[in-house]
Amino acid sequence: MLSNLSKSVRQYMLVTFNYWNFTVTDGALRMLVVLYFYDLGYSSLEIASLFLFYEFFGVVTNLIGGWLGARLGLNKTMNLGLGMQIVALSMLAVPSAMLTIPWVMAAQALSGIAKDLNKMSAKSAIKTLVPDDQQGALYKWIAILTGSKNALKGAGFFVGGLLLSLIGFKYAVLAMSAVLTLVFIGSVISLEADMGKAKTKPKFSQLFSKSQPINILSAARMFLFGARDVWFVIALPIYLGSVFGWDHAWVGGFLAAWTIAYGVVQGVAPKITGKAQGKVPDGHAALVWAALLAVVTAAIAYAVQIGWQPELVIIGGLMVFGAIFAVNSSLHSYLIVSYAKGDGVSLDVGFYYMANAMGRLIGTILSGLVFQMAGLSACLWVSFVFLALTTLISLKLPKVKQAAIA
Repeated sequence: MLSNLSKSVRQYMLVTFNYWNFTVTDGALRMLVVLYFYDLGYSSLEIASLFLFYEFFGVVTNLIGGWLGARLGLNKTMNLGLGMQIVALSMLAVPSAMLTIPWVMAAQALSGIAKDLNKMSAKSAIKTLVPDDQQGALYKWIAILTGSKNALKGAGFFVGGLLLSLIGFKYAVLAMSAVLTLVFIGSVISLEADMGKAKTKPKFSQLFSKSQPINILSAARMFLFGARDVWFVIALPIYLGSVFGWDHAWVGGFLAAWTIAYGVVQGVAPKITGKAQGKVPDGHAALVWAALLAVVTAAIAYAVQIGWQPELVIIGGLMVFGAIFAVNSSLHSYLIVSYAKGDGVSLDVGFYYMANAMGRLIGTILSGLVFQMAGLSACLWVSFVFLALTTLISLKLPKVKQAAIA
């Protein structure tokens, strides 16, 4: 049956399969590290420090990875990402006495590089497989890839919490490493060699985008993802365990449900934003959805601050946050691929995801620091400030006519 599909569709399916498998291990590893080291007595700021290199090297990788993808081909950068994740997982399968902060930070650095090589390769590959005159199809496929990725990352959160409860940290990372090794072997054999390679070798000086729409979108993306991670990455899992008294499986399950629902909304975002009526989103749509998210976040932050129905607000309010955030993220993911140049697409996509990684880095550090100093409500107020900045920056995004020819 697969043999009846076109070559480009088979390549897309393989890229997506690689991305899905990687994403499950990425989500599971994050949950394993947060919960395991919290059990060992680490503070929220110390746990945040474990992810410092993960996020920092994500910034560097997206910048350089786009250049490598354009020069070498996206198959090589995707396979390199898979291989590095296997090494990172294996590094953590050591006796607990060896799991010092520097060692875990080094493993997380490798994982951060791996994650962003894999994501940049997957997102860029779609541009090479969809004709430029089919923007509606491009939006649909980007939404499906992004939505499914986040749904599976949510599944990874649950898998991480469950594996920690059932078989412990060491055997959990070993099991994930074994599965990813099989995926890596299949990818090396089957992925097309010249996918995404630029016709002319881009110079290193071309790393930084010279496109105004991409620069503006990248700045908006940085604050958007900083706004999410400032409460979600460190503060929320620890809050659920320490204040609500939830065990690992419950914490992992809630974060999994949140992220899966977020991924589902991302997948149907084209219908929400009007594709069914023949509309393709532009900068104005990104502005409206960013403003709506800022208002919702302010309401949640205030309710948490005054202690009104905390479990209802945390669970219900953050599900609403996740749904609106998902539409914002899906819009951005479509706009960057739409704005990007077809030849050497990974350069523009890499620059944009460099800004995305910078937002995650800032959000992760502040999540540990602000939560330790002032609690979850303060993290949510910082999130609101970041979203207000996202809204202001989005005022400068191109509207319909400019977006269509960008």
